[in-house]
Parts: sequence; structure tokens; C-alpha cells
Amino acid sequence: MIKFEHTVFALPFAFLSALAAAQGLPPLRTIIWIIVAMVGARTAAMTFNRLVDEDLDAENPRTSMRALPAGRVPRWTAWLILGLGTALFGVAAGALGPLCWQLSPLALIIILGYSLCKRFTALAHVVLGLSLSGAPLGAWIAITNGIAMPAWLLAGGVLCWTAGFDILYALQDQDFDRERRLHSVPAKLGTHWSLWLSRWLHIVALVLWGVFNHELGVHLFPWLAWLVVAGILVREQWLVRRGNLDNLNQAFFTMNSLVGLVFFSGHFIEWLLIRFSGAA
Repeated sequence: MIKFEHTVFALPFAFLSALAAAQGLPPLRTIIWIIVAMVGARTAAMTFNRLVDEDLDAENPRTSMRALPAGRVPRWTAWLILGLGTALFGVAAGALGPLCWQLSPLALIIILGYSLCKRFTALAHVVLGLSLSGAPLGAWIAITNGIAMPAWLLAGGVLCWTAGFDILYALQDQDFDRERRLHSVPAKLGTHWSLWLSRWLHIVALVLWGVFNHELGVHLFPWLAWLVVAGILVREQWLVRRGNLDNLNQAFFTMNSLVGLVFFSGHFIEWLLIRFSGAA
């Protein structure tokens, strides 16, 4: 019902934020609890999405074979998974510090509330971006018990990047959304302007991540990673140019799963080089 591997979209940004906040490798205990929080939050959010969208998924030919509408998973099991995911996130937030615990209800409202947004606003894509942007913000808070400018820049980039690729993903459902009076950018603006809005959101994401690099005063490898990420986003937009959805799965899943991994790897390599050169 939930693809565990899609946690890779936001998890590298949480690790990158923790690395930057700690100015080095965070304690292993903190890393473990960040992973637990991410898994719990995504499990709860995706399960809630499947529950509230079950009727719509059943009517949409693209989603009619998902686990709940197809009857492969009973609703009580999904509710149990939702409860366990929520509890797991709460326990992890408490273990990560007092501010993480205090902000955890707000985080849950955002990540669960996203699933209801398309019923009344085309800004649902932005709310999804806000949900994923909580990963680097939460990780920074877990390390410092506060938030600094680099965390806002990293999170802002995640928000714009996520909203941009979610608009592309919504292109395949724009006719269905219009028929059911659901709200999305493609249903409201059409393919042409949706593509342009997605492009501009990705440009803003790259700018914010570039300023993030500048704020941290990084050198070669983080900037090389930034250039690779820029190339990935250009490739993603190229694959769906003129509304061509034949390569949408490659653009959405394959390309986007690499963005966080590449950006984190550049910063991690630089940290390793600094550490071992200092040790030498």
C-alpha cells in the first residue's frame, strides 16, 4: 500500500540538515531517531491519504488497483497502520528533544491535512512541499533545539522542488480532477501554464539551495552536487516538455529520488575530506 523507498525523497535532506547543524556527524542516537521519525511520519501521511482518497481512487482508472479500493488491504488494517505510524513519529519526536515534541502536533496537522487540500484548493502541491520541508527543519531542531537561516533555505528549496514535481505528477489526472471538481494546478491552469509554473518552482529551489551552500561557505563537492541536481531537474522538465507524459514515471520517481541523495552526498564528501585532512 505504501512504497517504503519513497522516503528517500525527503530523508537525505534531513540528513544534510543534521550534518550542517552539527557541523559534522551527529550522534548515532540522533540519526536513528531522525530515521524513525521520518518513517513514522511518511507511513502515517501516506496511509491517511489512501484512506481519505479511497472513493476517488476507486473511480480513477489510474489508481483503481491500489490496495484499498482493490480490496487487498482492509480498512481496519490501514487505520491500524495509521495509528502505529503516528505513534512512532510521536515517540521519535519526543526522543529528539523538547522543541521537536512541542512542534510534532503541528507537523502532523500539515502532513495529514495535505490529503484533504485538493478538495478545496489548488495549493495542495504547496502543502505537500511544506510537508516534506519539515524534514530538514525537524532535523535542524533535533540538533540545535532551534532554527537558523540555512535550515530555512534548505527547507524552502525542498518546498519549491516538491511542489514543482507534484504539479508534473498531477498532469496525468487533470481531466479526472476537473470532472470530480477537485483542485489542482493542472486542472485550474491547464498543461502549458502548469509546466511553466513547475519550471519556475524548480528554478527557485535551485536558487535557495545555492544560497544555502553560500551560507555554509562550502567548497568544491557541494557545488558540484548542486550542478548535478540542476542537471537532474533540467532533465526532468525536458522529459515532460509539451505535456508528454510517456516518461512521467521516470521523471517523477527516478529523477526525483536522486535529487536529495546527490545533494547530501556532495556535502558528506566535503565533510569527510575536511575531517581526514584535519586528522592528518
